[in-house]
Amino acid sequence: MITEDDLAAARVAWGEGLVSISKAYETDGIQQARDLAGRILDAAYGYDMGPVLFKPTLSGGRTTFRTSRKGALSYFVGHDPDYPKDAGFAIRGWRKTESETAASFIEGDVAMWMGWMRFTDKDGQTIQTDKTFGYKKDAQGVLRIVLHHSSLPYEPC
Repeated sequence: MITEDDLAAARVAWGEGLVSISKAYETDGIQQARDLAGRILDAAYGYDMGPVLFKPTLSGGRTTFRTSRKGALSYFVGHDPDYPKDAGFAIRGWRKTESETAASFIEGDVAMWMGWMRFTDKDGQTIQTDKTFGYKKDAQGVLRIVLHHSSLPYEPC
């Protein structure tokens, strides 16, 4: 059974991974950031269980949805000719992430979480996204992200 504490720990781990990718890029360059991002993707996401339903914040057109590990990796670190518009969300100098829960749903080995994530960069600038994560425990009992939807908050005209 998944618990609210499991969901909170998964969000913290995801945020810490994002920050560590940013720092690796700044100190060691793109290849180290790419290697680390790959390890973080493998630890957090369920790409080995099937397609992950991933709609990143800053994506569009034919590459809006990233159902493959390759597409997710490009979104996080860029530098992939198959995704030329990806600037690398995880290499933007992040130093802190926070989440605020709107609601969650848990049923056995599947859970959904929806809320806001705030990202603070090395200059103290903060952005907020609307976020939904869907999780499933894998055969080893590890919680994996199988749904990741992110968008910028709605701004009425």
